[in-house]
Amino acid sequence: MIHLTERVFQFVAILGCVASSVYYVICLWSAAAFLRGRGELCGADTPVRLPPVSMLKPLKGTDPDIYESFRSHCLQDYPEYEIIFGVSDPADPAVASVQQLQQEFPDHAIRLVVSPHKLGANVKVSNLEQMLSTARYQHLLVNDSDIRVERDYLRRVIAPLADERVGMVTCLYRGVAAPTFGSKLESLGISTDFCPGVLVARQLEGGLRFGLGSTLAFRRADLERIGGFESIVDFLADDYELGRRIAGLGLRVVLSDVVVETHLPAYDLRGFFAHQLRWARGVRDSRAAGYIGLVSTYGLMWALLALISARAAPWSWALLGVIVLLRLTVVLTVGKSVLQDSQLLKHLWLLPVRDLVAVAVWIASFAGHTVTWRGDRFELKNGRLTRIAP
Repeated sequence: MIHLTERVFQFVAILGCVASSVYYVICLWSAAAFLRGRGELCGADTPVRLPPVSMLKPLKGTDPDIYESFRSHCLQDYPEYEIIFGVSDPADPAVASVQQLQQEFPDHAIRLVVSPHKLGANVKVSNLEQMLSTARYQHLLVNDSDIRVERDYLRRVIAPLADERVGMVTCLYRGVAAPTFGSKLESLGISTDFCPGVLVARQLEGGLRFGLGSTLAFRRADLERIGGFESIVDFLADDYELGRRIAGLGLRVVLSDVVVETHLPAYDLRGFFAHQLRWARGVRDSRAAGYIGLVSTYGLMWALLALISARAAPWSWALLGVIVLLRLTVVLTVGKSVLQDSQLLKHLWLLPVRDLVAVAVWIASFAGHTVTWRGDRFELKNGRLTRIAP
């Protein structure tokens, strides 16, 4: 009986290793396709009319190096744009950074909007809906409060919208970790799991069908056609929903060749796990089939299971070696060549830990429907949030 059980585990583990190997090869193919396409995006090198842009940045609390992130948006090589910050509480600590920015850049159109009404469970989207009424321009760009950008960011992101077939432009991002263990794991996960997954989705689906909160650039007219921000005010994955609905209009969602930075909080392990669980449950509700299929991509787990069930037979060590080699090739290709993550090599020793933690988060994501976001707890059902009273 024990021998039969071992054989079953071996068979499942080998199957998992084969599936993971195929996934890693697809990751490399997807990354290569993205790298080949750099510079070929609409407007990358061709002069186009650059329309005025309203940049919308909803805020709640402060983030690491928040002022430098804000400041990078004021240094854009772009003819005309405005920056609108929004808070739901006038006493929000982020207000001080906005006021400092207004003092440093008095000639820039920088406004702070206090959004007094809570239109739904997602306060960020509630703020966006109320901020939108103050925006002057027809081209909009939304990004998270912790995003830092280069001088040519706005020019390169907006240019593809010159093509009327393009409905949204979004961006990959790399994490800049704080010195804590949790923050390093988070940064490593962005470069080694999240971004490879985005590239695979783009390649297999013939383009993206969702957006990333690091950058969402689109036209106001298309936003109105999908019902405005108010139509997604109860969704957790608002960036995903916005991109999905614009793609549903028959328009393309373009992944820009721009890679931005996010400066990560100093997560302790509890904070890291809570953030990962929120992200995992959000993806689970948004892309259920693909999320369930993630189990087939956890190569290290399957290789270790094969090693244990085979009682460390020579072939199982060889299988582990193949999986590790493929995994490292993907990590270095995406992390270094695509994202240009300067911290990747320094944190690479944590990769086995990060891969096994990812399995634990995946399993835990099916054990409940609650998420924690900026200190508030919510019930998540079919992608929609319901606030849980303290």
